[in-house]
Amino acid sequence: MAAIKIENLTKKFDDFTAVDSVSLEIEEGELFGLLGPNGAGKTTIISILATLLKPSDGKAEINGFFLHEQDKIRKSIGIVFQDPSLDDQLTGRENLEFHGRMYHMPKNLREKRIEEVLSLVDLKEKANSLVKTYSGGMKRRLEIARGLMHHPKILFLDEPTLGLDPQTRRNIWEYIENLNEKEKLTIILTTHYMEEADYLCDRVAIIDHGKIIALGTPDELKKSMGGDVISIEGEADKLGSVLNEDWVKEKKLLDGKMNVTVSSGESAIPKILEIAGRGGILVNSVNLKKPTLEDVFIHYTGRAIREEEASKKDMLRQQIKGEWKR
Repeated sequence: MAAIKIENLTKKFDDFTAVDSVSLEIEEGELFGLLGPNGAGKTTIISILATLLKPSDGKAEINGFFLHEQDKIRKSIGIVFQDPSLDDQLTGRENLEFHGRMYHMPKNLREKRIEEVLSLVDLKEKANSLVKTYSGGMKRRLEIARGLMHHPKILFLDEPTLGLDPQTRRNIWEYIENLNEKEKLTIILTTHYMEEADYLCDRVAIIDHGKIIALGTPDELKKSMGGDVISIEGEADKLGSVLNEDWVKEKKLLDGKMNVTVSSGESAIPKILEIAGRGGILVNSVNLKKPTLEDVFIHYTGRAIREEEASKKDMLRQQIKGEWKR
Protein backbone atom coordinates (compact mmCIF):
# COMPACT_ATOMS: atom_id res chain seq x y z
CA MET A 1 0.00 0.00 0.00
CA ALA A 2 1.29 3.45 -0.89
CA ALA A 3 2.06 5.85 1.96
CA ILE A 4 2.46 8.73 -0.50
CA LYS A 5 0.90 9.19 -3.93
CA ILE A 6 1.94 12.16 -6.06
CA GLU A 7 0.37 12.97 -9.42
CA ASN A 8 1.63 15.70 -11.76
CA LEU A 9 2.81 17.81 -8.81
CA THR A 10 3.99 21.26 -9.94
CA LYS A 11 5.28 24.29 -8.07
CA LYS A 12 6.15 27.61 -9.67
CA PHE A 13 7.69 30.70 -8.08
CA ASP A 14 6.84 33.49 -10.53
CA ASP A 15 8.65 32.41 -13.74
CA PHE A 16 10.73 29.71 -12.05
CA THR A 17 9.41 26.12 -12.04
CA ALA A 18 10.83 24.39 -8.96
CA VAL A 19 8.80 21.16 -9.33
CA ASP A 20 7.68 20.12 -12.81
CA SER A 21 4.82 17.58 -13.11
CA VAL A 22 6.28 15.00 -10.71
CA SER A 23 4.40 11.70 -10.30
CA LEU A 24 5.55 9.16 -7.72
CA GLU A 25 4.36 6.48 -5.28
CA ILE A 26 6.22 5.60 -2.07
CA GLU A 27 5.23 2.41 -0.27
CA GLU A 28 4.48 2.04 3.44
CA GLY A 29 7.65 1.19 5.37
CA GLU A 30 9.91 2.21 2.49
CA LEU A 31 13.12 4.16 3.07
CA PHE A 32 13.09 6.41 0.02
CA GLY A 33 15.80 8.81 -1.12
CA LEU A 34 15.47 12.05 -3.07
CA LEU A 35 18.74 12.98 -4.76
CA GLY A 36 19.53 15.99 -6.88
CA PRO A 37 21.75 19.03 -7.32
CA ASN A 38 21.09 22.17 -5.30
CA GLY A 39 17.87 23.80 -6.45
CA ALA A 40 16.62 20.63 -8.15
CA GLY A 41 13.31 20.65 -6.25
CA LYS A 42 13.87 18.16 -3.41
CA THR A 43 13.12 20.48 -0.49
CA THR A 44 10.19 22.03 -2.37
CA ILE A 45 8.58 18.60 -2.82
CA ILE A 46 8.98 17.83 0.89
CA SER A 47 7.60 21.26 1.81
CA ILE A 48 4.50 20.59 -0.30
CA LEU A 49 3.98 17.10 1.15
CA ALA A 50 4.40 18.51 4.67
CA THR A 51 1.72 21.16 3.81
CA LEU A 52 4.20 24.04 4.24
CA LEU A 53 3.72 25.07 0.62
CA LYS A 54 0.74 24.89 -1.72
CA PRO A 55 1.35 23.33 -5.14
CA SER A 56 0.67 25.32 -8.28
CA ASP A 57 -0.88 22.22 -9.87
CA GLY A 58 -1.26 18.49 -9.41
CA LYS A 59 -2.28 16.51 -6.34
CA ALA A 60 -0.82 14.40 -3.57
CA GLU A 61 -2.12 11.93 -1.00
CA ILE A 62 -0.23 11.44 2.27
CA ASN A 63 -1.30 8.63 4.61
CA GLY A 64 -4.67 8.63 2.86
CA PHE A 65 -5.19 12.39 3.31
CA PHE A 66 -5.24 14.99 0.54
CA LEU A 67 -3.24 18.21 0.71
CA HIS A 68 -6.18 20.35 1.78
CA GLU A 69 -6.51 18.17 4.92
CA GLN A 70 -3.57 19.94 6.52
CA ASP A 71 -4.24 19.15 10.18
CA LYS A 72 -4.67 15.43 9.51
CA ILE A 73 -1.48 15.29 7.47
CA ARG A 74 0.55 17.21 10.04
CA LYS A 75 -0.56 14.91 12.84
CA SER A 76 0.55 11.86 10.84
CA ILE A 77 4.01 13.05 9.74
CA GLY A 78 7.26 14.06 11.37
CA ILE A 79 9.85 16.33 9.80
CA VAL A 80 13.50 17.10 10.50
CA PHE A 81 14.51 20.27 8.70
CA GLN A 82 17.93 20.83 7.18
CA ASP A 83 18.45 24.00 9.22
CA PRO A 84 18.74 23.61 13.03
CA SER A 85 15.46 24.28 14.82
CA LEU A 86 16.10 23.32 18.46
CA ASP A 87 15.95 25.74 21.38
CA ASP A 88 19.48 25.50 22.75
CA GLN A 89 18.50 27.32 25.97
CA LEU A 90 16.33 24.33 26.90
CA THR A 91 17.39 20.82 27.83
CA GLY A 92 16.87 17.92 25.47
CA ARG A 93 13.95 16.72 27.58
CA GLU A 94 12.38 20.19 27.61
CA ASN A 95 12.58 20.41 23.80
CA LEU A 96 10.69 17.13 23.56
CA GLU A 97 8.21 18.18 26.23
CA PHE A 98 7.44 21.39 24.33
CA HIS A 99 6.93 19.46 21.08
CA GLY A 100 4.57 17.01 22.78
CA ARG A 101 2.51 19.86 24.20
CA MET A 102 2.30 21.47 20.75
CA TYR A 103 0.71 18.23 19.52
CA HIS A 104 -1.66 18.17 22.52
CA MET A 105 -0.32 14.85 23.73
CA PRO A 106 -1.75 13.83 27.14
CA LYS A 107 0.76 14.11 29.99
CA ASN A 108 1.11 10.37 30.67
CA LEU A 109 1.57 9.58 26.96
CA ARG A 110 3.96 12.51 26.56
CA GLU A 111 6.19 11.39 29.43
CA LYS A 112 6.21 7.79 28.21
CA ARG A 113 7.04 8.80 24.66
CA ILE A 114 9.87 11.11 25.75
CA GLU A 115 11.60 8.18 27.44
CA GLU A 116 11.03 5.97 24.40
CA VAL A 117 12.49 8.38 21.84
CA LEU A 118 15.43 9.36 24.09
CA SER A 119 16.30 5.69 24.38
CA LEU A 120 15.83 5.17 20.63
CA VAL A 121 18.44 7.82 19.79
CA ASP A 122 20.69 7.04 22.77
CA LEU A 123 20.32 10.40 24.55
CA LYS A 124 18.89 9.40 27.94
CA GLU A 125 22.09 10.32 29.76
CA LYS A 126 22.12 13.80 28.21
CA ALA A 127 18.37 14.43 28.46
CA ASN A 128 18.70 17.00 31.27
CA SER A 129 21.65 18.89 29.76
CA LEU A 130 21.16 22.16 27.87
CA VAL A 131 21.09 21.63 24.11
CA LYS A 132 23.81 24.28 23.67
CA THR A 133 26.23 21.77 25.25
CA TYR A 134 25.37 19.06 22.69
CA SER A 135 27.65 18.08 19.81
CA GLY A 136 26.38 18.41 16.24
CA GLY A 137 25.55 14.71 16.06
CA MET A 138 23.66 14.79 19.37
CA LYS A 139 21.59 17.76 18.20
CA ARG A 140 20.69 15.92 15.01
CA ARG A 141 19.65 12.85 17.00
CA LEU A 142 17.50 15.02 19.27
CA GLU A 143 15.82 16.59 16.23
CA ILE A 144 15.05 13.11 14.92
CA ALA A 145 13.69 12.12 18.35
CA ARG A 146 11.49 15.24 18.38
CA GLY A 147 10.11 14.35 14.95
CA LEU A 148 9.07 10.96 16.35
CA MET A 149 7.34 12.21 19.51
CA HIS A 150 3.76 12.06 18.20
CA HIS A 151 4.05 8.58 16.56
CA PRO A 152 4.14 9.74 12.92
CA LYS A 153 3.61 7.25 10.12
CA ILE A 154 5.94 9.15 7.78
CA LEU A 155 9.20 10.88 8.69
CA PHE A 156 10.79 13.46 6.37
CA LEU A 157 14.53 13.92 6.82
CA ASP A 158 16.00 16.86 4.89
CA GLU A 159 19.80 16.47 4.71
CA PRO A 160 19.95 14.75 8.14
CA THR A 161 23.74 14.42 8.25
CA LEU A 162 24.82 17.65 6.53
CA GLY A 163 28.03 19.02 8.05
CA LEU A 164 28.65 16.05 10.35
CA ASP A 165 31.96 14.20 10.46
CA PRO A 166 32.09 10.75 8.79
CA GLN A 167 31.94 8.77 12.03
CA THR A 168 28.95 10.73 13.37
CA ARG A 169 27.26 10.48 9.98
CA ARG A 170 27.65 6.69 10.05
CA ASN A 171 26.12 6.61 13.54
CA ILE A 172 23.12 8.62 12.33
CA TRP A 173 22.69 6.11 9.49
CA GLU A 174 22.40 3.33 12.06
CA TYR A 175 19.76 5.27 14.00
CA ILE A 176 17.78 5.90 10.81
CA GLU A 177 17.91 2.20 9.89
CA ASN A 178 16.82 1.30 13.40
CA LEU A 179 13.87 3.71 13.22
CA ASN A 180 12.74 2.29 9.90
CA GLU A 181 12.74 -1.25 11.32
CA LYS A 182 11.54 -0.72 14.91
CA GLU A 183 8.99 2.04 14.36
CA LYS A 184 7.81 0.63 11.00
CA LEU A 185 8.22 4.14 9.63
CA THR A 186 8.09 5.30 6.05
CA ILE A 187 11.13 7.56 5.71
CA ILE A 188 11.76 10.07 2.92
CA LEU A 189 15.34 11.26 2.90
CA THR A 190 17.02 14.02 0.92
CA THR A 191 20.79 13.94 0.81
CA HIS A 192 23.83 15.12 -1.12
CA TYR A 193 25.88 12.16 0.09
CA MET A 194 25.63 9.44 -2.53
CA GLU A 195 27.07 6.80 -0.20
CA GLU A 196 24.36 7.68 2.33
CA ALA A 197 21.59 7.01 -0.18
CA ASP A 198 23.32 3.83 -1.35
CA TYR A 199 23.64 2.53 2.21
CA LEU A 200 20.18 3.46 3.50
CA CYS A 201 17.62 3.63 0.73
CA ASP A 202 15.36 0.92 -0.69
CA ARG A 203 14.79 3.13 -3.73
CA VAL A 204 16.01 6.52 -4.87
CA ALA A 205 14.74 9.14 -7.28
CA ILE A 206 17.19 11.49 -8.98
CA ILE A 207 15.64 14.91 -9.55
CA ASP A 208 16.98 17.66 -11.77
CA HIS A 209 15.31 20.88 -12.88
CA GLY A 210 12.17 19.83 -11.00
CA LYS A 211 11.75 16.51 -12.84
CA ILE A 212 12.44 12.90 -11.86
CA ILE A 213 15.03 11.72 -14.36
CA ALA A 214 15.87 8.33 -12.81
CA LEU A 215 14.10 6.03 -10.35
CA GLY A 216 14.94 2.62 -8.92
CA THR A 217 16.90 0.73 -6.32
CA PRO A 218 20.56 1.76 -5.94
CA ASP A 219 21.62 -1.52 -7.57
CA GLU A 220 19.22 -1.06 -10.48
CA LEU A 221 20.50 2.43 -11.13
CA LYS A 222 24.13 1.31 -10.96
CA LYS A 223 23.40 -1.51 -13.41
CA SER A 224 21.93 1.06 -15.81
CA MET A 225 25.47 2.37 -16.28
CA GLY A 226 26.22 -0.66 -18.47
CA GLY A 227 28.47 -2.75 -16.24
CA ASP A 228 31.85 -2.94 -14.55
CA VAL A 229 34.92 -1.31 -16.08
CA ILE A 230 38.23 -3.20 -16.13
CA SER A 231 41.27 -1.01 -16.77
CA ILE A 232 44.32 -2.89 -18.07
CA GLU A 233 47.80 -1.37 -18.25
CA GLY A 234 50.46 -2.94 -20.47
CA GLU A 235 50.36 -3.67 -24.19
CA ALA A 236 46.92 -2.11 -24.40
CA ASP A 237 46.74 -1.83 -28.22
CA LYS A 238 47.52 -5.50 -28.71
CA LEU A 239 45.04 -6.55 -26.06
CA GLY A 240 42.31 -4.44 -27.61
CA SER A 241 42.84 -6.07 -30.98
CA VAL A 242 42.23 -9.59 -29.61
CA LEU A 243 39.42 -8.86 -27.13
CA ASN A 244 36.52 -9.65 -29.44
CA GLU A 245 34.42 -11.80 -27.10
CA ASP A 246 30.62 -11.54 -26.85
CA TRP A 247 30.84 -10.65 -23.16
CA VAL A 248 32.84 -7.49 -23.95
CA LYS A 249 30.27 -4.69 -24.08
CA GLU A 250 32.73 -1.90 -24.87
CA LYS A 251 36.46 -1.36 -25.12
CA LYS A 252 38.17 1.99 -25.16
CA LEU A 253 41.82 3.05 -25.16
CA LEU A 254 42.29 5.88 -22.69
CA ASP A 255 45.57 7.33 -21.35
CA GLY A 256 47.49 4.29 -22.52
CA LYS A 257 45.12 1.86 -20.76
CA MET A 258 42.53 -0.44 -22.24
CA ASN A 259 39.17 0.09 -20.51
CA VAL A 260 36.83 -2.85 -20.98
CA THR A 261 33.16 -2.73 -19.96
CA VAL A 262 31.61 -6.06 -18.94
CA SER A 263 28.62 -7.32 -16.97
CA SER A 264 30.68 -8.94 -14.22
CA GLY A 265 34.25 -7.79 -13.66
CA GLU A 266 35.11 -10.62 -11.28
CA SER A 267 34.35 -13.30 -13.86
CA ALA A 268 35.80 -11.37 -16.80
CA ILE A 269 39.27 -10.66 -15.35
CA PRO A 270 40.49 -14.32 -15.45
CA LYS A 271 39.23 -14.61 -19.04
CA ILE A 272 41.07 -11.43 -20.08
CA LEU A 273 44.29 -12.61 -18.46
CA GLU A 274 43.94 -15.99 -20.19
CA ILE A 275 43.48 -14.30 -23.57
CA ALA A 276 46.49 -12.06 -22.92
CA GLY A 277 48.60 -15.06 -21.87
CA ARG A 278 47.73 -17.03 -25.00
CA GLY A 279 48.71 -14.09 -27.17
CA GLY A 280 51.91 -13.32 -25.28
CA ILE A 281 50.54 -9.86 -24.44
CA LEU A 282 52.15 -8.05 -21.51
CA VAL A 283 49.79 -7.03 -18.67
CA ASN A 284 51.33 -4.82 -15.98
CA SER A 285 48.24 -4.15 -13.88
CA VAL A 286 44.51 -4.75 -13.78
CA ASN A 287 42.03 -2.49 -11.99
CA LEU A 288 38.33 -3.17 -11.51
CA LYS A 289 35.90 -0.28 -11.05
CA LYS A 290 32.27 -0.91 -10.28
CA PRO A 291 29.79 1.92 -10.96
CA THR A 292 28.80 3.94 -7.90
CA LEU A 293 25.67 5.92 -7.22
CA GLU A 294 27.78 9.04 -7.74
CA ASP A 295 28.62 7.79 -11.25
CA VAL A 296 24.88 7.35 -11.84
CA PHE A 297 24.18 10.84 -10.50
CA ILE A 298 26.77 12.48 -12.74
CA HIS A 299 25.59 10.42 -15.72
CA TYR A 300 21.96 11.54 -15.38
CA THR A 301 22.46 15.13 -14.25
CA GLY A 302 25.57 15.82 -16.31
CA ARG A 303 27.43 17.24 -13.32
CA ALA A 304 28.65 16.58 -9.83
CA ILE A 305 27.20 18.48 -6.88
CA ARG A 306 29.13 21.74 -6.69
CA GLU A 307 29.41 24.41 -4.03
CA GLU A 308 28.74 27.18 -6.54
CA GLU A 309 25.17 25.90 -6.92
CA ALA A 310 24.49 26.94 -3.31
CA SER A 311 23.52 30.45 -4.39
CA LYS A 312 20.69 29.01 -6.48
CA LYS A 313 19.47 27.06 -3.47
CA ASP A 314 19.65 30.14 -1.26
CA MET A 315 17.54 32.06 -3.75
CA LEU A 316 14.92 29.30 -3.76
CA ARG A 317 14.90 29.21 0.04
CA GLN A 318 14.10 32.91 0.16
CA GLN A 319 11.24 32.40 -2.27
CA ILE A 320 9.88 29.52 -0.16
CA LYS A 321 10.18 31.52 3.07
CA GLY A 322 8.39 34.43 1.45
CA GLU A 323 5.49 32.15 0.47
CA TRP A 324 5.25 30.60 3.97
CA LYS A 325 4.68 34.08 5.38
CA ARG A 326 1.73 34.80 3.12
